[in-house]
Amino acid sequence: MKKVVLASLLAVAGAGPLAHVGFAQDAAAAQAGGQVQMSAEEYAAYNNAGTQTTPAAKAAAFEAYLKAYPNSAVKADVLQQLALAYSGSDVNKALDYADQLVALDPTNFRGFVFDVSLRRAASDAMTDAGAKQAALDKAADASTKGLALAKPKDVSDDDWTKLKSAGYPIFYSAIGTADLNKKDNAGAIAAFKSELGSVPVAQTTAPGLQLQDTFFLAQAYYTSTPPDFVNCTYYATRAMTYAPEPYKTQFSKLAGYCYRKFHGKDEGYEAVVAASKDNLNPPQGFGIAPAPTPESIVSDLIKTTPDLSTLALSDKEYVLQNGKAEDAEKVFATIKGKAVKIPDATVIEATPDSLKVAVSDDAVQGKIADFSFNFKEPLKTVPAVGDKVTISGTYDAYTQSPVMITMVDSDLEVKKVAPKAGAAHRPAPAAHRPAAKK
Repeated sequence: MKKVVLASLLAVAGAGPLAHVGFAQDAAAAQAGGQVQMSAEEYAAYNNAGTQTTPAAKAAAFEAYLKAYPNSAVKADVLQQLALAYSGSDVNKALDYADQLVALDPTNFRGFVFDVSLRRAASDAMTDAGAKQAALDKAADASTKGLALAKPKDVSDDDWTKLKSAGYPIFYSAIGTADLNKKDNAGAIAAFKSELGSVPVAQTTAPGLQLQDTFFLAQAYYTSTPPDFVNCTYYATRAMTYAPEPYKTQFSKLAGYCYRKFHGKDEGYEAVVAASKDNLNPPQGFGIAPAPTPESIVSDLIKTTPDLSTLALSDKEYVLQNGKAEDAEKVFATIKGKAVKIPDATVIEATPDSLKVAVSDDAVQGKIADFSFNFKEPLKTVPAVGDKVTISGTYDAYTQSPVMITMVDSDLEVKKVAPKAGAAHRPAPAAHRPAAKK
C-alpha cells in the first residue's frame, strides 16, 4: 500500500490555502483610529486598501500603501492582509509576505499559521521528492515555533484559547505530514494524535483536514516497523466511515487489508466499524482477535486428523514447514520410504542427476524449490527451468527451514505424442495436478 495524497479532500469542505485558518481579521480602521497615530493621508491610503472588495484589488492597494509607508506602525497587519489576499492566486507571493511577517514579529501567532498553511499549499504542487520534503520540513519547523509561542500580553485568555484552537491543529498536521513523508512513523503518530485531540470530536468526522489526517494516522501505523495492524484498521475504518466518495472506497482498502493481515479473515469486521464510528480513539477493551499462528494451525490439524497418512500433499508439506518438530516427524513417518508420483511440478534447478522443483502453490508463486529429486540414472535430456514435469520418487528426508523434501530413486516421466501430419513433434501439455490426498 502506498501513501495516498488527498489534498482534494480538503476541497470537499470548501477549504482554500488559508480558508481553514479561521481567523477573523482586525478591522484596519479601528486599529488605525484607536491605538495607532497616522497622518490623514496615510490613514486614507490604509483605509482604502482595507475596504477593497476583491483580493486582487486589496493586494494592489496594500502593496501601494506599503511602498509609500515602508515603516508603517501597522506593517504587521498589512503583511498579514497581503498574505491572505494572495493565498488564493499566488501561493509563492503569499508565502513571501508571510515570511516577512514572522521575520518582523517572531511572536506573531497568526503569522506562523499563515506561513505553515502556505508552505503546505506550496508543497502540494511539488513533484520533486527532495523539494517536497524540504518544504514540508520548513512547515514543520515553523509549526514547532508556533506551538512554542506564549500568550501575548495584550491578548485575553479567551481570545488566546480561540487562536490556539484554530492554529494548533494546523501546526500538528504539518509536523505529522512531514514526519510521515520521511518515514518517521513515531513522530507522525504523535503529531496526528495531538492534532485530533486538539479539536472537538465532531470536527474529526467532517470532510477536511482532520478526517484526512485520521487516514494518514492509519498509514503511519501501517508503515511502522513492525506494522501495527490493529491501530491501522481502527483509524482507517473511522476515516472510511465518515469520508465521502471516492475517498470512502480508497480508505476501505487499507482498513480491510490491515484487518485481514491481523485477523486472517473478514469475519467480525462490523465490530470495528461500530466502535470506530462512536469513538475517536479505540475505546477501553477494544481489540481484534489475531489470526491463528501456523504452529497452532498445525496442532489443530494433527488433533483433528485420525490418520495422518490421509492428509493432502499440500497439508503434509505445511506441517513439515510450520509444525513443531515432533508434529513434523509424525507426518513424515507416514510417508518416509513410500513412492509417489507428482504431476505438474515446476522445474527450478536441473542437472542430469537431480531436479529441484516447486510443488506447493507458495513455492510455485515464489519460484523456489520445495522438493529435490535424485535420479536412479542420469537424465539423457535435462528439462529447462520453468518446465512443468511429472516426476516420481521415494520420500527419504526433509528439512524444515527452508522446507525441502528430498526424494530418492526418482524417475522423470516423458510423454510421447504422435505428431500430426505436417506439424512439428511437440510434447503434450503436463496433466493438471489432482487434488487427491496422498
